Amino acid sequence: MGKLGRMHSRTYLPFTALRSFEAAARLLSFKAAAEELRVTPTSVSNQIRQLEADWGCQLFTRHTRRVELTDAGRSLSRVLSRAFDDIRAEVDVHVMTNRRTVTLAVGPIFGSRWLIPRLSRFYRQNPAIELVLHNSPRITSAEQLISMVGVDWGLGTWSGLEARRLFEIVYRPALSPALIEACGGLKRPADLVRYPIIHQWDREEWNAWFRLLKLNDLKFAQETTMRDSNMVLQAALDGHGVMMGTFPFLNSEVESGRLVCPFDTDLHPGRAYHLIHRPGARALPEVQAVCSWIESEAAAMA
Repeated sequence: MGKLGRMHSRTYLPFTALRSFEAAARLLSFKAAAEELRVTPTSVSNQIRQLEADWGCQLFTRHTRRVELTDAGRSLSRVLSRAFDDIRAEVDVHVMTNRRTVTLAVGPIFGSRWLIPRLSRFYRQNPAIELVLHNSPRITSAEQLISMVGVDWGLGTWSGLEARRLFEIVYRPALSPALIEACGGLKRPADLVRYPIIHQWDREEWNAWFRLLKLNDLKFAQETTMRDSNMVLQAALDGHGVMMGTFPFLNSEVESGRLVCPFDTDLHPGRAYHLIHRPGARALPEVQAVCSWIESEAAAMA
């Protein structure tokens, strides 16, 4: 482990700082780690700087708006992730057997638009199970899954995890009727260049949708990028721009007339929503119950 290997004391293990480092390394964000641990970003940053000072090595390279792991940081992160996984598994199996609690990691739009409206049905069918929901960033490997079960959007290839396809989504532009009234003249897709456009994360979905229509190199009058899908939706509902709507999550807004889809061209991404968990996780009856319920609810949408 490079310089980390020069630690001489087997008794000096600052567990609070190591927990902060593990979360920051997994999420690649001091702020996100602080939110998960319910402390301040300054606390996380100070604990990690103290680790680096005590051990005489740099764990992160700090940039203006992001951090990245050094080689020593990646090595330590792998060890800690395995250790915390083992601790969580031990607690789940041998300590909390009477509570029947299942932790479930979901993203913001899946959690708010799909899961929450169905929770009452879950508890009617499973009154003895308590769900603990985590707002999860994108998961790329087993090390990033901090819960017993997760739902994420992807191709179905998660390193070290089992994945079962739940349902696909489609994209199409959506906006409020008030914005159409204010801007007017929305008869062709090319007319969108006069409208304020809302991107989520990047421009990829909008670019892909325009490529379907063989419309390239369009310049929009106004563009805003947001990272949170629920913020994107609220901005569209409030008439601040045109979003690339994610369906079926927005069906109720279109049916009620709060959003309008002026064009019928749908973009079908290669990714889909999947149920993910570690191998063997469904051996626990409560995990099996949660997974089976999510799968049945998804199947009922077909």
